[in-house]
Amino acid sequence: MKITAYDTRKDEQGIFLQLAKKYHIEIQCLTEALSEKTAHLAEGSDGITILGSHITAGVLQLLKKMDIPFLATRTVGYDHIDVETAAKLQIRISNANYGPHGVADYTVMLILMSLRKYKQAMFRANVNDYSLFGLQGREMKDLTIGIIGTGKIGAKVIDNLSGFGCKILAYDHFRNDLVAEKATYTSLEELYAASDVISLHIPLFESTAQMINKQSLDKMKNGVILINCSRGELMNNTDLIDAIEHEKIGALGLDVFENEAGIYHFDRRTEIIKNREMAYLRQFPNVIMTQHMAFYTDAAVESMVSCGVNSLMSFYTEGTSENEIRNSLHLAGN
Repeated sequence: MKITAYDTRKDEQGIFLQLAKKYHIEIQCLTEALSEKTAHLAEGSDGITILGSHITAGVLQLLKKMDIPFLATRTVGYDHIDVETAAKLQIRISNANYGPHGVADYTVMLILMSLRKYKQAMFRANVNDYSLFGLQGREMKDLTIGIIGTGKIGAKVIDNLSGFGCKILAYDHFRNDLVAEKATYTSLEELYAASDVISLHIPLFESTAQMINKQSLDKMKNGVILINCSRGELMNNTDLIDAIEHEKIGALGLDVFENEAGIYHFDRRTEIIKNREMAYLRQFPNVIMTQHMAFYTDAAVESMVSCGVNSLMSFYTEGTSENEIRNSLHLAGN
């Protein structure tokens, strides 16, 4: 079996090599993204794994012509893949998974950094300003923290927060009885109104896109702290900026950002970045922005690479994968 891995980082290549030896397969590692210009590099492969490549209908049609029926993304999200076209072309798609601990830990870190105004303190220290005025923080035991989404990551965040003594509210379409032992499930409106800190842990769907907007912000407390380690598109950036300027938002911790593709995970020091909202948000003293790295731990990287390879092998040998992305078109064709 031959696998071509696109978008490979240095930290992944050693894991790919180990898996190739373990399973006695050939894995070609490429740093390039999969595109219509680079698809030919996978000629003769039985499956392809990607990381951040944007998989269009054109790319999928080329894979079909090369008789490559399997594609595994090494990410949990798969909105960068045209899954409907893949289904029509009978190209099987899978995603990856990893433990919730890394993102959950990072979420708590962003909450604490926002509460204790660490960005401002760090900037002052860099110019030898060690004054305290304006840096007074708040203690979590005195706060109500709302968690939107109680899947694996959201549940782990709640587990982490339970040791801080704060009141925890939760919202999800599906109630988790174990979560209910540590948090109180409420309506979304109640969570908005009562929370001092709100953290998002939901996937990006049509129904959740731009859910943090002027209307939802108006329902929140003045000075609310918002944390997003999920998807940037869950937030309306124009409304965020307006809410920060009018001090509706007390602090913002973002590990993701709308239209981050082509910016995050790249060295853009000598280039002009054409994302004005990103540049404007970054300059606020109460906004922390990191480069989509909440997931980035040794354990998560190993899991993501392993998921990609194992899914392709499972597709090849068994015709299925436990991480397969299914929709009505796939089900209708199988």
